[in-house]
Amino acid sequence: MHVMGHIGIMGLGIALLSCLSVAPVFAEDKPGAPPIKTGPKVVITSPKDGDKVSDSFDLKYELTKGSQQTHVHVYVDDQYQKGFSGTLKGLSKGTHQITIKGATKDHDVVAASHTITVEVE
Repeated sequence: MHVMGHIGIMGLGIALLSCLSVAPVFAEDKPGAPPIKTGPKVVITSPKDGDKVSDSFDLKYELTKGSQQTHVHVYVDDQYQKGFSGTLKGLSKGTHQITIKGATKDHDVVAASHTITVEVE
């Protein structure tokens, strides 16, 4: 009886080890599946890319706060708009690139960003 108990425990161990060694096969069952993208996101909601605007306009965006991202930094033609409060003012006529970038509470920029181009009339 004692020998049978050891054989049973060994059999259980082998069965368990077999199950665990198969798990990675199931995890990779969908080759080429895109990675799940989670985390912070920023999207400019108004104006839209290519819109014609006046020299002053409200910039609206959606911010999905992540573990680090707490606010955005705004850039016009790659120039940081310090003190941005929701309205861009006094832009010259012509085409301008508007970019928002997610930032941490310490003002470090994170990967989340969105850029549009507008035409000031």
